[in-house]
Amino acid sequence: MRETGQRTILAFDFGTKSIGVAVGQEITATASPLPALKAKDGIPDWQQVETLYTQWEPDLVVVGLPLNMDGTEQEVTQRAKKFANRLHGRFRRPVETWDERLSTADAKAMLFELGGYKKLTKDKVDSVSACVIFTSWAENQYQ
Repeated sequence: MRETGQRTILAFDFGTKSIGVAVGQEITATASPLPALKAKDGIPDWQQVETLYTQWEPDLVVVGLPLNMDGTEQEVTQRAKKFANRLHGRFRRPVETWDERLSTADAKAMLFELGGYKKLTKDKVDSVSACVIFTSWAENQYQ
């Protein structure tokens, strides 16, 4: 395990059909989008997830927690928590959840700035959302 401030972190934007993924470096507080994972009713291909863990060797995992704008939970909030618990149980790395309100809107705005509507494919939006989740989490760690 690398020390705090120098950790590699996987970030996930949980969804029932697609799960966005990003890898972040704590030292720079930046993340790069990875290909989104297809999911069936919120369940990914766990072999693909294991490949991500093997490739990136994360010290920590951050899972976006979808909340209503007033901060209350919705049905998908519990499913995201269950996904986070499964990641921890399977891979034995620390997992944190992080409020992801507005991450999808931010991701769409970023992609639009980079290339207009043609960049707004679902898998790109999901993985850029995972980048936004990581960046929000990282900025909050050092305030």
